[in-house]
Amino acid sequence: MTLPKHVYQAFEDVVGAVNISDDPAVLDSYRYSLAHTAIHLGPFYNTYTPRGAAVLLPGSAKEVQAIVKLCNKYRIKFKASSTFWSAQGYPSEEDTIQLDMRRMDRILELDEKNMFAVVEPGVIGATLQAEAMKVGLNTHIPGSGCSCSVLASATSYFGSGPSNLYGGCYYDNLLGLEWVMPTGEILRTGSVNSTGSWFCGEGPGPSMKGVARGFLGAKGSMGVFTKCAIKLFAWPGPKTLPVEGVIPAYKVSLPETFRAYTLAFPSWKAWADAAHLIWDTGIGYLAHRQFNMFGRDLKFAMVKILTDPTKTLGDLEEVLADPEVQRITKQSERDFQIILVGMTARDIAWQDAALDEILNRTDGWKVEAMNVPEIHDWVLLYLIRLGHKNLNLVFSGGYDGAFGLLGAMDYGAAHAEEAAQFKKTWEKRGAIVDAGGDCMMGPIGGQGGGGTGLWENFTCFDPHDRESVEGTLEFFDACTKLGLEKGWGVGMEKWNSVARGSDGRTTPKAERDRMHLSAPQPSVFRYQHKIREAFNPNDLGDAYYETLEDE
Repeated sequence: MTLPKHVYQAFEDVVGAVNISDDPAVLDSYRYSLAHTAIHLGPFYNTYTPRGAAVLLPGSAKEVQAIVKLCNKYRIKFKASSTFWSAQGYPSEEDTIQLDMRRMDRILELDEKNMFAVVEPGVIGATLQAEAMKVGLNTHIPGSGCSCSVLASATSYFGSGPSNLYGGCYYDNLLGLEWVMPTGEILRTGSVNSTGSWFCGEGPGPSMKGVARGFLGAKGSMGVFTKCAIKLFAWPGPKTLPVEGVIPAYKVSLPETFRAYTLAFPSWKAWADAAHLIWDTGIGYLAHRQFNMFGRDLKFAMVKILTDPTKTLGDLEEVLADPEVQRITKQSERDFQIILVGMTARDIAWQDAALDEILNRTDGWKVEAMNVPEIHDWVLLYLIRLGHKNLNLVFSGGYDGAFGLLGAMDYGAAHAEEAAQFKKTWEKRGAIVDAGGDCMMGPIGGQGGGGTGLWENFTCFDPHDRESVEGTLEFFDACTKLGLEKGWGVGMEKWNSVARGSDGRTTPKAERDRMHLSAPQPSVFRYQHKIREAFNPNDLGDAYYETLEDE
């Protein structure tokens, strides 16, 4: 659809001529390859998200409000996105107004005493972290990496990552928000609405956080968030990270109160027991099964390559043939990374002693090969900054997650080996990367203090190869079938598929309804349908807001 001239002029009057375009070349630059993706894949390698009707770059909440009111007046769908990490940041339907929020990129407040920051949509994790560290604070970085929007992660999607354990995930850390609702009204939640200060995200009265976010966030389908406050946490390190090294072997040398360990265990039960003991003891700053994304059989070889600037991915087979690499790979089958940070020398000594006792009780061990200085310091920087997320795609240019097994540590650990072996049989067919079956990565703790785990089984494929893409889709269908047979429910491979379907775009409604009905709590999606009807009466959002009609 081409916007009528008078409609285009109305939008231009809001943002200015330089901040709006309906040029097809510009609009095509706001399309996302569904098979070339870090989150979603399509049934063919040349499938893209729909082309929008126009792209607008608002510069303030006032401009956003005016745009949304015009969309209501002319019944035009709209979609806001900040840093465009995945297909869900782009319109799922044709003729949608794309709001690119990059002009709104200010840290509006950084309150050192009360430990929070107020940010606009374009502020990325790396920027906020750098500013917070200058005053002895840190911010959570989501698993998508430090180049992603803080606000989008906190208000509109999952927001989970390695610092869940100590700092809390972004859902925990959301203290308040400014929300241009789908009707164009502005809602400010928590203390900012009554006092003008952002120190508390709840009240007065009932919390609106659940309504605003919904199931895993509304993903830009229910209005536009223009500001939010984020809780920060202690950083006892230097004001700036002293990064050194050559790409990709960047590393950081930090004070003696910092430790980076890779812990391994003789069984999945011992692995889960150790996680529970870590939570109960209250140790740990970051914890994640990070490098398993490369696969059980490949991960240590990849770490060796990535910490040695003289090596490339072309050296992988040679490194894998090294008997010492093979020994450490076998030793690290069931592992995770943990970073201990002491506020004082006595604190880190106590945490070290506590960790040693946990390993003694679970028969676990520290993988000493991961503790040599060049690897230790690389792991420190990797997990603190999460600046290497391009490595998610390094094997073949595309990946997606399978299974997920979200829940208590004992639940995921009980089924992790079966899921890994199932994937390994499919790897031998050649469509997906042969990495050892177990490519399950995820945080050791779903929120501040622990709580849950996630086993996202990375599945790497070649988005330029039709056989690889279609073979991966067959594998994902098999994962869903197995998950339903085993009582695990629909996995990530299906929830992620809301960006694809028989036409490579949105999943057909009947299939979405089956997914929602098979969820542990389908009433969540029924309530979200009621919320959409009340808050978005003109239905100007897209299909990424998960709803289930009563009938």
